[in-house]
Amino acid sequence: MTSSYQLNQTDHLLHVLFNEQQKSLHISNAAITSIAAQLNLPRAQVESVVDFYSFFHRTPRGRFDILFSNCTSCGDLKLMQQLCERLQVKPDNTRADGLVSIGQTSCIGMCDHGVSLLVNGITLTSISAQQIDHMAELIEAETALAQWPASWFKVGNNIRKEGLLLASSFEPGGALKAMAGRDGAAIIDEITAAGLKGRGGAGFATGMKWKFCREAQGDTRYVVCNADEGEPGTFKDRILLNSHADTVFEGMTICGSVIGAKQGYLYLRGEYRYMLAALENTLQQRREKGLLGSNILGLGFDFDIHIVIGAGAYICGEESALIESIEEKPGIPRIRPPFPVTQGLWGQPTVVNNVETLVAAARIVLHGHHWFVSSGTWQSRGSKLLSVSGDCARPGIYEYGFGITINEILNDAGAEHVQAVQIGGPAGRLIPADHFEHRIAFEDLATGGSFMIFDHSRDLLEVIHNFARFFAHESCGFCTPCRVGTTLLKNGMDKICSGHGTAHDVDEMNRTAALVSRRSHCGLGMTAPNPIRDGVKYFPELFEARLLHQEMEPEFNLDASLEEARNLTHRDDEEAHL
Repeated sequence: MTSSYQLNQTDHLLHVLFNEQQKSLHISNAAITSIAAQLNLPRAQVESVVDFYSFFHRTPRGRFDILFSNCTSCGDLKLMQQLCERLQVKPDNTRADGLVSIGQTSCIGMCDHGVSLLVNGITLTSISAQQIDHMAELIEAETALAQWPASWFKVGNNIRKEGLLLASSFEPGGALKAMAGRDGAAIIDEITAAGLKGRGGAGFATGMKWKFCREAQGDTRYVVCNADEGEPGTFKDRILLNSHADTVFEGMTICGSVIGAKQGYLYLRGEYRYMLAALENTLQQRREKGLLGSNILGLGFDFDIHIVIGAGAYICGEESALIESIEEKPGIPRIRPPFPVTQGLWGQPTVVNNVETLVAAARIVLHGHHWFVSSGTWQSRGSKLLSVSGDCARPGIYEYGFGITINEILNDAGAEHVQAVQIGGPAGRLIPADHFEHRIAFEDLATGGSFMIFDHSRDLLEVIHNFARFFAHESCGFCTPCRVGTTLLKNGMDKICSGHGTAHDVDEMNRTAALVSRRSHCGLGMTAPNPIRDGVKYFPELFEARLLHQEMEPEFNLDASLEEARNLTHRDDEEAHL
């Protein structure tokens, strides 16, 4: 059985493949064979990983490999087309001379910075038409990225409102020192008394998760920080890693002490690779201060942290898929049970927590549970970081106590004439204007943190269409309901948005959505139909206006079809509540 000590961070398969991609601009069959031998892995395993992750390619990419975000908040494919025309290259292709390739990718977590893209894996933000022209000139001149304008690569925090987690300072080691004299059970009691629930969206009780892992049978235990922030419209973890990395790592270390783990992993999404040097520097500083390594602060426990970087797979935000990825495999979700707390990394008990959850845990240990429960509602304790983007004057990070209404958030963000808000990203819920009195809370509107605003200038049907394409692209393909169903839903939206759809197509989408939602293997498929189902439920007039108004057979009556969709959504909402 593999252990953390045998998994050398620099020799992790994802990292070796990334370096090969950067060096050779693709991963050849010969390279796959060589890497498999180098890492003592089956060739089939290396090959499957290359084919699974979107940032790896079998055919050469350009020396300047450009990927535009296609997110509704940080994307604009018109600018991609402009650059393609300037450089005379077709989208999703490499130019004949090998200089440049241009394509698109899913949200890169820069929704507060406007149009953004990746060049050779490095983030550029706030792109304008004028920058596109300048960029084309730099590429044609083969100017190294180090000589491009530094301002293009600037990624700010855009913190608009601070609360419990962001407003107070944190001294590295402070929470660890507060643990002195308390055993793991006492720390779990503190976390439990605080009512901390997972901040990644699922909302599972953190104290219970730690307790289950602590009590599970196993020779080794692990702590994993899920920093694969791939939900479109979400960028809160980016800010925490950028400015509060010490707190994140301290939360991981506390968890390690509580459950008896010696090794932790931070799984960082590939789009955030630009943070790697700073994060590694923070880890090294913590080692030098005695906050990581052997006998931490003389408290009698050992713990260290490695960073594993993803390679473009939204599904790896699902905890079991993330574990598979750390184990150097394709990120395909596991069948559960068993759950990671009993059989996680390499079959051993593992805690997987979101970045924000670990920050909150460290703060609770430092300040006590009374400090935490002073904010929020009785069912949703503490605060929530929201990534606010879209059609508003002040996009950025807002931290609120649970219980804040949508209307209050919109007012703070300077949003006007709003027709809808997408809570929790495409996997969440589409909320119409007459529901803006609802509150952000586990008992009302739960969210991982995405808050996307759409005013009346937006074609909301195209927004839903964008989300349908996203899920069809990001499905891992493991199960038939999701693999086939998300494509059928995308095809249905293709047809309707092009003006060729009928009531029959709406009816078929309703039935497909119900099947995908109920029969998919993991949360991706279960939530993929949400945008379409909410669209039909709350905005039926948008679908009706785009349909072909031709004489239709009685069984495909539009009103009946829309009513069925609303009923199916209502029944599924009731089932989810139960």
